[in-house]
Amino acid sequence: MRNRIGDMETNFEVRSFDMEITKKAYDSLPKLPLYFVLDNLRSAFNVGSIFRICDTLRVEGLFLCGYTAYPPHTKLEKTALGTIDYVPWQYFKTTTEAVEYLQEEGVKVWAAETTSGSVPYSEAVFPSKLAFVLGNEAVGVSHRVLELCNGLIEIPLRGYKNSLNVASACAVLGFKALEQMEGKQDSLSE
Repeated sequence: MRNRIGDMETNFEVRSFDMEITKKAYDSLPKLPLYFVLDNLRSAFNVGSIFRICDTLRVEGLFLCGYTAYPPHTKLEKTALGTIDYVPWQYFKTTTEAVEYLQEEGVKVWAAETTSGSVPYSEAVFPSKLAFVLGNEAVGVSHRVLELCNGLIEIPLRGYKNSLNVASACAVLGFKALEQMEGKQDSLSE
């Protein structure tokens, strides 16, 4: 395929990995030591989008809590585009149960929330095993969960609204974690 980017002409093929790998082979691939915990999300479409993001990052797990939609669910499946079978997920009745479970497993848990004590994500040094709690689109992460977390992280916002779509926030934090965690692995192997 020929394409122009700016003044530079390029030749490239668009790569697609869909259907090129079996579920068994996919499951054997190394996982990013990252988890996402969804605290009572209202939109099943956002949950489906988060499944897609978690698949692209190949995370250790996705925890769906409270009234967050979980499979099987038509709206969730519509936006997940087949990734439900590839992302390790669990349902917890409460977010506090999920946070306590992760902490017992030695995973640091950070809530993504704008507070007076939050650290901008661009300045944070991520631990080797990390979970992000993402909150409800209207009210954020519950106060009880905030109190349980090991840290608070935020995505600085400059607009009228003091929030970002939860799936977008998942992508921003997830790819920052990937960048740092892969950097740590690379530096250990040198």
